[in-house]
Amino acid sequence: MAVTPPVCDFGWKAPDFTLPATDGRTYGLSDIAGPKGTLVMFICNHCPYVLAVLDRILRDARDLQALGTGVAAICSNDAAAYPADGFEQMAEMAREKGFAFPYLHDETQQVARAWGAACTPDFFGLDASGGLQYRGRLDASGRNPAPPDARRELFEAMRMVAETGRGPRDQVPSMGCSIKWKAQ
Repeated sequence: MAVTPPVCDFGWKAPDFTLPATDGRTYGLSDIAGPKGTLVMFICNHCPYVLAVLDRILRDARDLQALGTGVAAICSNDAAAYPADGFEQMAEMAREKGFAFPYLHDETQQVARAWGAACTPDFFGLDASGGLQYRGRLDASGRNPAPPDARRELFEAMRMVAETGRGPRDQVPSMGCSIKWKAQ
């Protein structure tokens, strides 16, 4: 079922976390923060919305890192119910696709809850002081990729954050599969 996250709450301060990554290290928010901002993406291995744009996500992450933006991805899905989103499968995807950023495992789902993550993909673009400036979509893609010449909305917004410390006022929310929450 497709889910859309809320609009950007400008200035919201992102809560810190400590999560294991597929590269064998453990990262906190300060470890991934860049001097010009930070992009935290909630993704997973099985979501058709993520898979449709994964190459674009990787391209934009590389380009943003070159501008001084720190980047990380977090998988918070219930791996017991969705085995494709298990830690070993995450590590395999990160290796196969050449992730140039940490891919973090939120097994307890506490980070996703603290951040208010709603779907995969869900993008949180932070300024250099950790305030939210972008909570929009990657581009006009949905379950299928947008045309190759589609406007790079996430990249453009985060470049603006890197240059000015502020994100665009007009943002189109992301859309994707709901976070697969564990039974309470």
